[in-house]
Amino acid sequence: MIPEIGLQLFSVRNALGQDYAATLEKVAAIGYKNLELISTVTENGLVFGQDLRPSEHRRLLDGLGLRAVGCHFMPKDGTPMERIVESCFETGASALVIPFALFNDRQDVLAFCERTNLAGEMCNKQGVQLYYHNHIQEFDVFEGQMVLDIMLENLDRDLVMYEFDTYWAIRGGQDPIAWIRKLGRRCDLLHQKDLPAGVQPVNLFDLAAGNPQITMLEMLISVGEDQFTEIGTGTLNISEIIAAGRTLWQYSICACRAG
Repeated sequence: MIPEIGLQLFSVRNALGQDYAATLEKVAAIGYKNLELISTVTENGLVFGQDLRPSEHRRLLDGLGLRAVGCHFMPKDGTPMERIVESCFETGASALVIPFALFNDRQDVLAFCERTNLAGEMCNKQGVQLYYHNHIQEFDVFEGQMVLDIMLENLDRDLVMYEFDTYWAIRGGQDPIAWIRKLGRRCDLLHQKDLPAGVQPVNLFDLAAGNPQITMLEMLISVGEDQFTEIGTGTLNISEIIAAGRTLWQYSICACRAG
């Protein structure tokens, strides 16, 4: 399958905060058709921008010839999942993506998997696919096993898919192509960024080796805007990454700066 290219709106989050509709107009003018949305969770479901409800957001997208292929949301205790799924569907997206989670130990990972499977079951019943998106913490090791491997064993393959981020795999000391092949058809969404030449350390876990007290969150916060560059101008082998995954992906979502 030839992957479709899209834009993760986190890439233009600052402009969206100033004028949401005008920014989408510019995105459409560039030539993008597929978008992965960012959202805010409320007790009534998802909102977009400052206060756009899903139906209003859908009209805006339709008017610009844009299509939502997925939506990032941050679940928390008490998140109204049924309303979240309804909001996702109403704005035209068929995928909900959990973009971030932190784990202190193996039990944290197992508890997260249990909660996520329940959310995935609810999504599945309403025709929405749930995904998990990695950063570097999924390449940490608890009790001799990598977090992402624990996830692969404990997240229901029929309910939860993976949106693989190749940039963060590199920053976690991993070979993204090997992971794309390992994930196989459990991964059909890709996040692609690029790493400028000269960034050190490439593997952020090297920071922990030099300072055992540094936390995972501190490592992630240390990654500034200067550690991202436009796709194709940095050190990631984009052509080989695409070649490795082209039989697996539905869409290729390009987050050009950070996220």
